[in-house]
Amino acid sequence: MIKLVVGCTTLDELAAWMHRGERIEGYGVIRTRTMPKQAEEISGKGSLYRVMGGLVLCRQPVVGFRPFTRPDGQLGTHILVTDDIIPVQPRAMRPFQGWRYLKPDEAPEDLGAGALVSGIENLPPALRRSLSELCLI
Repeated sequence: MIKLVVGCTTLDELAAWMHRGERIEGYGVIRTRTMPKQAEEISGKGSLYRVMGGLVLCRQPVVGFRPFTRPDGQLGTHILVTDDIIPVQPRAMRPFQGWRYLKPDEAPEDLGAGALVSGIENLPPALRRSLSELCLI
C-alpha cells in the first residue's frame, strides 16, 4: 500500500509524529476511511509506503487493520504499523487521496545499511523531487 503523509517532510519528523501519535496494541496508527479488500494479504506481510513532499521516501511494515467508528458515526479503518521506518530509494509521486495498492514489482527498493543516503531526507522537498526526477537519488 502507499499513502501520503501530511504535515511532515522528513523521516525524523515522521518518527516523532508516530511516537507521539495514537497507539493501538503498541503499534502506530494511521487512519483511513475504507478497509482494504486485500487487508488479509497485507497484514503481517506487506508495508505501507509513505509519500512525503512529493517523494516516496520510506515504508513501514503493516501489522494489521482494525475497524473503528469515526466521530461522524461512519466506519473507518486503523492501519497498524511498526515503528520501523525503512528508507527506500526516493521516487517522485503525484498527490492523491486516500491510499493505493502498490504492486511488489513497482515498490521502490530499500536503501541498504551501507547506502549513501545521509541527509537526503533532510533536503527541501522541491530539491529532493528534482534530484529524483534526474535519477540522481
